Amino acid sequence: MKTVLELQNISHSYHSNEGETPALVDLSFSLKEGEFVSIVGPSGCGKSTLLSIITGLISPEKGSVVLNGKSIGYMLQKDHLLEWRSVYRNIMLGLEIQHKITPESKIKARALLDQYGLLDFAAAKPSELSGGMRQRVALIRTLILEPDLLLLDEPFSALDYQTRLAVGDDIGQIIRKEGKTAILVTHDLAEAVSLGDRVIVLTKRPGTIKTIVPISFPPEKNTPLLRRNTTEFNKYFHTIWKELNVDE
Repeated sequence: MKTVLELQNISHSYHSNEGETPALVDLSFSLKEGEFVSIVGPSGCGKSTLLSIITGLISPEKGSVVLNGKSIGYMLQKDHLLEWRSVYRNIMLGLEIQHKITPESKIKARALLDQYGLLDFAAAKPSELSGGMRQRVALIRTLILEPDLLLLDEPFSALDYQTRLAVGDDIGQIIRKEGKTAILVTHDLAEAVSLGDRVIVLTKRPGTIKTIVPISFPPEKNTPLLRRNTTEFNKYFHTIWKELNVDE
């Protein structure tokens, strides 16, 4: 299976008049095509720095990033939909900026809206949608650009708990169905286990990999919501919780 992303011995520090603050040290892992990896760790352990390094917004002081693909899609904590544009025009925004709107892309946009229950809202404004629907629009806006790697930075954190569960299940299944390779950064251990194929646990700052927990569920229970109702889920949750809460 093709390797989409490979990080080798990544280290990075922030510098100020007060001195040097190490954020990441000697961090290495790879990601296979179609794999969904969750990353958890204490606050301030460098998770956001890591995503910025993967996207190229920050160059690591040491180590290398190899992306075997052309593009990265990024879903943030907020959907950042533009209120003055319709749902359809929000979805087309990235293609519009890149001057890549074609008859084929218009057909694909309509097909994605239809497939994920939003076609009747194509002409609606974002304020007319629920929080969950807005996140689906944000995901479709990302998917239509056909990214090789999808980065999810706490994308459900602004939602209430019940909506968060439903949207996490919804978007997790969409990503699987589309066969996308994805990295989720989250503080929610249950979310990490319910969505990931592996959970990478980072140490406190400076962040490095403490352990990697492979995740496996029976095929008939392998959706985010169904995973939560299994004995395996509790086992994985407590294993990761202990890793985060034992002294270094």
